[in-house]
Amino acid sequence: MKVAVVGATGMVGTVMLKVLAERKFPVTELIPVASKTSVGKTISWQDKDYRVHSLEEALLKKPDLALFSAGSACSLAWAPKFAAVGTSVVDNSSAWRMKVGHKLIVPEINANELTAADKIIANPNCSTIQMVLALNPLHKRYGLERIIVSTYQSITGTGVKAMQQLQNEEQGLHGAMAYPYPIYRNCLPHCDDFTSTGYTKEEMKLVHETRKIIGDKNIGITATAVRVPVMVGHSESLNVTFKNDFDMRTVRTTLHEADGLVLQDNTEMNTYPMPLYAEGKDAVFVGRLRRDASFKNTLNMWVVSDNLRKGAATNTVQIAECLLQKGFIH
Repeated sequence: MKVAVVGATGMVGTVMLKVLAERKFPVTELIPVASKTSVGKTISWQDKDYRVHSLEEALLKKPDLALFSAGSACSLAWAPKFAAVGTSVVDNSSAWRMKVGHKLIVPEINANELTAADKIIANPNCSTIQMVLALNPLHKRYGLERIIVSTYQSITGTGVKAMQQLQNEEQGLHGAMAYPYPIYRNCLPHCDDFTSTGYTKEEMKLVHETRKIIGDKNIGITATAVRVPVMVGHSESLNVTFKNDFDMRTVRTTLHEADGLVLQDNTEMNTYPMPLYAEGKDAVFVGRLRRDASFKNTLNMWVVSDNLRKGAATNTVQIAECLLQKGFIH
């Protein structure tokens, strides 16, 4: 199987290569793709060296599968070209997520929506993936009515420049700024660009993508997204109102038994999810479960996940695995 990884030298692309190896995805020919400045260089994968290709070169090879993590502009321009030569594309950018006719997939939730006709498939936003994975099992049992979410998002969600900014500030050095203010010892209520409504694009992704993935346009959702000085791992505080009342023991059992989730909820032992311990793992961690006494049928939750893995690279590879299992690529 010919597999192209577009953005192979980037932060998420590097993790994609790692996850492909870890999960033993059946790659017979790897085609790493990167920007013009990286073309011709070599990368090492599975104890072999591979030449970095341009998009044009990769397209001529007609890969069976292309995993894109090179930004929306690249995906909009090139994903249709790859699809036109028969390549199945799984795109990690926001380019195709909300476009009609394109599936937005979290395999544990809606892999059954995939068909052979889906040639450009969207990977959801990192903060959306962990939230819907935690909420969908409860939605199926109690029915989601409203979600109030506040996120505490790591700087790797922004990229290498943000990592360099934090490292410089920790060391008292001056350098390029990824953010309009210092991030060291600070929190910025500003993830992505602001829209005319006062919400950021990141906050609206949580709204629109959640409704599309779960398949319910009537869920009320409001979000506040905050950037925090954490290297890896997004955290979310959820206040969730259900249509039907719930039993806390059943809630815990439901989450404990759900695919992709790890329940960490023992306050007597100080057991709860933290990004420090989620880093490098594929699970979504859920804890601090407690009934909201101020409003009926309402639950508080704390959800943490590695934004580079399940929030991006791992979910992308899992979508590819679903395509393989269904016989849509081979």
